[in-house]
This record gives sequence, C-alpha cells and structure tokens, in this order.
Amino acid sequence: MSLSPRFIAFILALLISFLTTTFLAFVDGVTAGMLFVTSISAFITSFFLVLYTVDILVFREVNKMYRTIHKLKMRDFNMTPRKKLIHESNPLKTINDEIFVYVSKKQKEIDELKKLELFRREFLADVSHEFKTPIFAAQGFIHTLLDGAMDDENVRERFLIKAANNLDSLDVLVKDLLVLSQMETGDIKMNIAEVDIRLLTLNIFSRLENIAADRKVSLKVKPDELSEIWVSADKDRMEQVMLNLVENAIKYGNEGGKVIVHFNEGKRFIEISIRDNGPGIPQEHLNRIFERFYRVDKSRSKERGGTGLGLAIVKHIINAHGTKIAVMSKLDKGTTFSFKLEKAPGRAETLVKEIPEQTSSEVN
Repeated sequence: MSLSPRFIAFILALLISFLTTTFLAFVDGVTAGMLFVTSISAFITSFFLVLYTVDILVFREVNKMYRTIHKLKMRDFNMTPRKKLIHESNPLKTINDEIFVYVSKKQKEIDELKKLELFRREFLADVSHEFKTPIFAAQGFIHTLLDGAMDDENVRERFLIKAANNLDSLDVLVKDLLVLSQMETGDIKMNIAEVDIRLLTLNIFSRLENIAADRKVSLKVKPDELSEIWVSADKDRMEQVMLNLVENAIKYGNEGGKVIVHFNEGKRFIEISIRDNGPGIPQEHLNRIFERFYRVDKSRSKERGGTGLGLAIVKHIINAHGTKIAVMSKLDKGTTFSFKLEKAPGRAETLVKEIPEQTSSEVN
C-alpha cells in the first residue's frame, strides 16, 4: 500500500471528521445540515493540517536525508544515480533501509581495513625477520675475516663461502618478492602456448632426483599409459609451479615416501594433482599456507630452506591462468595440491582415472 503524504492526510482527516460528527450527533438540537457542515469543515481542516505536518515537517526532511545518503553511496560505491526519488513509498522505511545498507558496507570496509592492517604488520615483521637472518650471518662472517681471520687461508675460504651462500639466499628472497609484487600488480603477463605438462613434469623429476634420492622418496607420474598431455599455459611459469609443488612434497613428506603427479582429464580441462604420503597439514593451517612467509612448522621449514614465498607465487601464477589451486590434506595420510588447466585445442583426449576425495580448502 502506498503511504504518500496525501494518502496519510486523507485517512486521518476522514477519521477525524467521522469522530467529530459522531460525537456532535449526540448533542441535542443539532440538525443534519450542521452535521454536514461540521463534517466537511473538519475533513478539510484536518486534511490540510495533517498534509502540512507530514509532508513539510516529516517527508521533505526525510527525503533530504535520503538524498544526502544516496549521494554518499554513489560517491563511495560508484552506484548509478537514480533519476528521481520514489515519493510513493514510505520514506521512513526507505531511509532506515538505506542507513542499514550503508552502515553494513562501512562496517565491512572497517573490518577489511583491520585485516589489511594486521596483514601489513605481520608482513613487515616477517620481511624483517627473513632479511635479518642472511644479512646478520654474512655480516658476521665478513667482520670476523676483517678482524684477523683473513690471514688463515682455510678459515678465509670457508667464511667467504658461507657469506656468499647467505647473500645468495638474500638475492633469491628479493627476486621472489619482486616476482610476487609484479604478479599482484599485473605487471607480469602470461605467455600462453601449448605445453606438454607430462614432459615438463618428468623434466622437473630429473632436476630434483638428487634431493629425492637423499630422502629416499620415489617420484611417479600417473596414469602410466599416457605419453603426452597438452595444455594451454605459460611454460616457464608452469615449470615454476610444478618445481615448487614437487620440491615441497619431497622436502615435507615422509622420508622413504612417495610423490605422485596425477593427471585427470575432463571435457575442457586437465586436472593436475601433486600428492605425497607425508604427515599432512593440520586443518587450521590449510587456509593460510598460501600467505607470504606463512610456515606450518617454522623450525622444520627453516631447516629445509626456502623463502616462504613459493606457495604465494604458485597461487598467483595459477590465478593468472584463470583457475584456482586447492589443497587437500589428512593428518598422517598426506597432502594433495591440485589445479586445472585448459586443454590445448585440437589435441586428442586421453582416459585418466579420478582422484580420491579428501578434506579440501580452495584458494581464490
């Protein structure tokens, strides 16, 4: 029902006129003509009085407030301006709804700013810590040499090698930060082409065979009968993704375990999963492992190297290919990272098996 000022004034004036006429009818000596005149007078007077009160003192002021809020919304949220306000609806209800929506959005913005501030503080602390370790180590070795250890040839060579290794680690960290920053700002473009992802994976296995041999980890591609799997991807970036995921599976899986790269074919996409049979990742960490510098077990992660940026870079590369990466894990059962890539056009389809389901956490 429309609650315009005229409608409200009409209803109230009619009610006032009826009540006035009804009470007057009980007075002795009042004629029908007097009742009629009184009824009309009461109706007209009440109508204009209520109309003025509701329209001038309430509706117009409320509509001014609504216009102000509407302008704020258009400026804040880039909304398309309306041609006119809808006066037929109840402005009190409208402004209440508008204020609720506006406040809700502002609260979301405040919550997001708080999260960003927390992330900024954590990021600065992590960056400072990651930079401090190699810098202080290299600084210590060099100052030791300058303080007199340089005269000992064996000590000099050993300390210089250690200082160089720490500076190399610092160089890798800076490069990873630069790559991550460029991906987040969109400065790095993907060079999409046809890539044999199976051959790329086998090349990764060859590069990591020494690390795998040290931990007695077996590397395998499934299904066995596939000779080639063609996808549309940036070869260099996808090599970076597979190298990081397979190397992590070797380092953080069980010694003497296995790492399996499984290909599962759909109608348009190839699903790629990297699975290990290691200790798994606790559920509370699954949603954060793609954050920069986030480590599930900081002590073990430090021992096995890495900048702590690998999975963050992996996530951005996968997102740049128009898809998402998911992590699935069960304690003492292992962890699986999986993502999809679009099949290269014109290539023959191959039959592959399904991947068993586990508890998963998908990252956008």
